[in-house]
Amino acid sequence: MYRIYRFKDMVRIPPERFGEDLKKVALELLREEYEGVIDEELGIILTVTDVDISPEGYIVPGDGGTYHEATFTLLAFKPLRNEVVEGIVVNVTKNGIYVNIGPIDGMVHKAQLGDERFEYDAATGSMVGTSTKTVIKRGDLVRARIVQISTRRGLKVGMSMKGPYLGKIKDAEEVKQ
Repeated sequence: MYRIYRFKDMVRIPPERFGEDLKKVALELLREEYEGVIDEELGIILTVTDVDISPEGYIVPGDGGTYHEATFTLLAFKPLRNEVVEGIVVNVTKNGIYVNIGPIDGMVHKAQLGDERFEYDAATGSMVGTSTKTVIKRGDLVRARIVQISTRRGLKVGMSMKGPYLGKIKDAEEVKQ
């Protein structure tokens, strides 16, 4: 789920940037600091969208920079357990498929691809249902439910396509149109 947050922080403006537009410099520095950060509560921070910065800064002895109070807006993506998402299959391996669900790729193990058994077809690089012969390949649009989220080493998402209204929605060829 995408969310927007408002935060307050102090932004250090280095002395070599004093002549530049304060708001532009602050936005650039905040983006460098926050974008791509994974936080357990917020999720993955995608971008800083805007900043309101105080024109009056504080000087700290021994530091040539100035510190300004800033209020800024963050856009973050936090996957939620049991959230239903749609995405494009970006990779198919013998263990399952990887689905792009925005800023991250989630993994659907082959045992979770549907109510039937799926096998990996190395010749076509796809998963094939053993009874219905449903083919899931790179570029297909699928719908899945998030069942597991881990932030231990980066943000990892496990998903399932078992259940009503989940599974393959469109072939890669239909998605391109």
